[in-house]
Amino acid sequence: MSRKALISGITGQDGSYLAELLLGKGYEVHGVIRRSSSFNTDRIDHLYQDPHVNGVKLFLHYGDLGDGASLQRCLHEIQPDEVYHLGAQSHVRVSFDIPEYTGDITGMGTTRLLEALRETAPKARFYQASSSEMYGLVQAVPQREDTPFYPRSPYGAAKVYSYWMTVNYRESYGLHCSNGILFNHESPRRGETFVTRKITRALARIKAGLQKELFLGNLEAKRDWGYAPEYVEAMWLMLQQDKGDDYVVATGETHSVQEFLEESFACVNLDWRQYVKIDPRYYRPAEVDLLIGDAAKAKRQLGWQPKTTFKELVRIMVQADDDLLAAQLSGKHVRA
Repeated sequence: MSRKALISGITGQDGSYLAELLLGKGYEVHGVIRRSSSFNTDRIDHLYQDPHVNGVKLFLHYGDLGDGASLQRCLHEIQPDEVYHLGAQSHVRVSFDIPEYTGDITGMGTTRLLEALRETAPKARFYQASSSEMYGLVQAVPQREDTPFYPRSPYGAAKVYSYWMTVNYRESYGLHCSNGILFNHESPRRGETFVTRKITRALARIKAGLQKELFLGNLEAKRDWGYAPEYVEAMWLMLQQDKGDDYVVATGETHSVQEFLEESFACVNLDWRQYVKIDPRYYRPAEVDLLIGDAAKAKRQLGWQPKTTFKELVRIMVQADDDLLAAQLSGKHVRA
């Protein structure tokens, strides 16, 4: 009998890659989506259309992280073996504009899901999508599982709350709960307002003569950037362990936004300095200057390590957005 997995945030970058991974392993996959007046399932629509995937193994359910009753209903009906909590208000800069909403959905949403799990499916294994943004004003370099948190945004603070609630439910109720402290991970499915995708989308338009300028904020911020499809494998590996635990997932390298720009524009033989303008509106009220993770524990206990280099990641994203724009201009549909 197929194992069942429930994914919150299934329509996002990580959710779509995780759904692919689990379906490929024979899981019955269920996703929680918010009710909306327009469809937001582009990243997972192909899973219904892929002839190699049995469509009846993917099911979507209406629910909301702001509504504990809907989460409890989903868990009661599905009785999953594994729950992957990826849903959140996940944009750091936006969290300064809507801090209360971010705290409710990104923070309290985790508690609602954990409580629903405890009451209706206590044997299920739980994964919490924690974030390198919890380290914020870093207290040690590189950052490990025991590095103190110092969040510098409402998003980071909400993720710290979710992290500790996950630990509390593991220790208080004996639930199989794990935190994956994932550092930045990108792909062609990254949201269009995140800086890496903003760069590669704009680059495709600049190359095609459709755009002349790209406005960005702090180019000196340094991040540990990995490839999203590899990171969702680490999520799955965590829930295959005998006990829940907390793991850093990272490449161990750090690169600035400017380096991402340089690599991206070099792919198409353009000088980024001729097109990029700095706009103070894109600066955060409190900046996170440097993030670099040490994934030694994940390598040791999970057997996980990154495979895609920084330059390869940039090339993948540049090529994908170039192909996407070409398809749009020709009226064709392509997926990442």
